[in-house]
Amino acid sequence: MTRSKQSGMAPGTGGIERAYTDRTPGSAVLARRARKLLPSGVVHDSRHIRPHGLYVTEAKGAHKWDTDGNRYIDYFGGHGALLLGHNPPEIIQAVSEQLARGTHFAASTEAELRWAEAIARLVPSAEKLRFHSSGTEATQMAVRLARAATGKPRLMRFHCHYHGWQDDMTTGYASHFDSGAPAGVPGATAALTLALDPYDEETVARHLHEDDDIAAVILEPLGAATGKVPLSPGFLRRLRAWTEAAGVVLIFDEVITGFRATPGGVQAETGVMPDLTTMAKIVAGGLPGGAVAGRADLFDSLDFDASARTGREKIYHPGTFNACPLSAAAGAVALDMIADGTACARASARAADLRAGMNAALRERGVAWHVHGRHSAFHICLAPALVDLLPDPDDARLASLGRAGLQAQPPDIARLLRLALNLQGVDFSGWPGGLVSAAHTQVDIEETVAAFANALDMLRGEGVL
Repeated sequence: MTRSKQSGMAPGTGGIERAYTDRTPGSAVLARRARKLLPSGVVHDSRHIRPHGLYVTEAKGAHKWDTDGNRYIDYFGGHGALLLGHNPPEIIQAVSEQLARGTHFAASTEAELRWAEAIARLVPSAEKLRFHSSGTEATQMAVRLARAATGKPRLMRFHCHYHGWQDDMTTGYASHFDSGAPAGVPGATAALTLALDPYDEETVARHLHEDDDIAAVILEPLGAATGKVPLSPGFLRRLRAWTEAAGVVLIFDEVITGFRATPGGVQAETGVMPDLTTMAKIVAGGLPGGAVAGRADLFDSLDFDASARTGREKIYHPGTFNACPLSAAAGAVALDMIADGTACARASARAADLRAGMNAALRERGVAWHVHGRHSAFHICLAPALVDLLPDPDDARLASLGRAGLQAQPPDIARLLRLALNLQGVDFSGWPGGLVSAAHTQVDIEETVAAFANALDMLRGEGVL
């Protein structure tokens, strides 16, 4: 395993980017190659950063190493897939054994049954389920099941809640909050999505009461961006009551929160039961995979016998890598490891320590930002208006800032913050924030708090803070 290169430099004006470039020459070379073939040189939008992103060669536990041998404490966490950290031995063994037997049989396997049974044991609302290759596919199927069951066409979603990149889910995520059509999406498709502000509960309730063409409501049950924009207290219970009264299917997108908030997700924590739940990331043990689960009757449209019995058209659902044997093996083992709640509790406790330490660093420097979050997530709020809510805003007080306030980012500061943290051997996500795993140690947390404090000093030295 390569060793970390330490950086004690404190760049002056323009120095953060120069120091980053000096530290990552191998990544710079690979980025130039990538830009010749890949749009912006990336395969995922979140990996786009100037002057270039990191190219990673290996990872273990809570750490990863780039092509130049620099070690990073990782809070990107496989985009949320790695609650157990990188390469847990139990999962590596399960995948290796399955790899030796075969990767694809075009036939059913016992592994997929073990995987399905593990999900059903943990997720309270999971009476039936169907596997997919990703969270995007899972949310696409959830909406189709809801439309088939209700015979209604429209979808209600909430501003900035992420449910994949398919046509149904782009309106009102990062733009077009007026329900207009994003680039490449037909206007007729966008018109079937009603994008609303969840803080405007009167409007949400009115549409569910008055509109008779809404098939489903979908949301992240912690709020947008895994709780960076938290829901108002009690909103889930009120939404559950409104959708039940209206005969509208309620979909929880637990692609990130599933098996992370608790082994049974947010629904197990709150006791609010959705009709359908979408899952991915942790569900497949860090490999590609997703699932939609929920009320048994909603899956009749996928069932050959039920469709024949009722005379209703069956939903056609193939998928080359549905329940891929490697993902099934990894997923079943991962869920067994998570089932007792220890991993979730450890990650959440470490995240609480991290949030507290980062907030202390902010207060010591008089920086009017705040780090908040629930469970094992943390979010750095850069909103200037937040200063009026310090030092310890709860979800209700954070909600008073609204979506725009909570997601406000002064130009370029988030980018420079991430580069400065990379210089200190820490990798946050770009929103900015991250996810803590059960593999992070108290030493990792302490090093991260120190790195964050140094990064703030570097930003101040650059004159941007």
